Amino acid sequence: MERLDHFMARAVAAYYARPASPFGRAGDFTTAPEISQAFGEVLGGWAAVSWELMGRPDPVLLVEAGPGRGTLMADALRAVGEVAAPFRAALRLHLVETSPALRDQQRRMLGDAVTAWHDDLTGLPDGPTLLIGNEFLDALPIRQFIRRDGAWLERHVAEGQFVELPTADAPAATAPEAAVQEVGEAAQAVVAGLARRLAAQGGAALFLDYGPAQSGLGESLQAVRGQATGLDPLAEPGTADLTAHVDFAALARAAQEAGAAAQGPLPQGLFLQRLGLMTRAAMLARARPRLAGEILSGAERLVAAEGMGRLFKALAVCDPALPTLPGFEPA
Repeated sequence: MERLDHFMARAVAAYYARPASPFGRAGDFTTAPEISQAFGEVLGGWAAVSWELMGRPDPVLLVEAGPGRGTLMADALRAVGEVAAPFRAALRLHLVETSPALRDQQRRMLGDAVTAWHDDLTGLPDGPTLLIGNEFLDALPIRQFIRRDGAWLERHVAEGQFVELPTADAPAATAPEAAVQEVGEAAQAVVAGLARRLAAQGGAALFLDYGPAQSGLGESLQAVRGQATGLDPLAEPGTADLTAHVDFAALARAAQEAGAAAQGPLPQGLFLQRLGLMTRAAMLARARPRLAGEILSGAERLVAAEGMGRLFKALAVCDPALPTLPGFEPA
């Protein structure tokens, strides 16, 4: 028997250690960089403008946490090389990735553009930093508490089933019978540690992921395999992608308590439109008329409310001395 977050951490590590790539139509799921090259390109632009707001430090660490196959960063580097050459010259690319198989794919995609790989954020060298984490936080383990007879119990896993046990770490809030409270301690610890670094050394981090803007009750743990959802997340650990909704409000509080500023969260669709994603997609469509429909529909999927535009959110954590970052301007 093990606590749910321990089970999830073990299952996720085993899943990403497999040699098969989970990304794309032939894999288990498709992320935004695989849907539209404009996604990585406009995030590269976000990083370049943020670097300008930081005072153009040289060198500056450009970090991606959970870089997948390297698609996002390949698109970002290509874009900044074309339109922000001073930033491209100043940046030192660091990737946070534990999977040997994915590191190999990133090496093939990015070549000698990568300065170093790291198992976690604590391995990064000191210095001003810009970090991008797209669908990184949702794979970090969560704890689940369930309300039974006026008390909180914590979910453990034994032989593919939930077991509910008394806990000394119960949430402070009351809730209806059978309500589930998810707590992302791992994500909060990552953001708090990063916030302390950014407040002390300068820089900003951008997280794009799915989840509500406000904290609340509910159960969101899910398993995805072969593009199919609705699978049992406790069955066959290591064979499916396990994720849970990100509690953006809790992460913003963790960042602020650690001394950083938080900007957002706001809907991904609004954020990407402010960065010019649809304009960039239209330019790509004109340049490749045979693929125009696919290019435009992919971009629309990222920004439309019925696609990824509303469920996904953008949150920035940054040095409090920085002004409003690109995309987070007040309405």
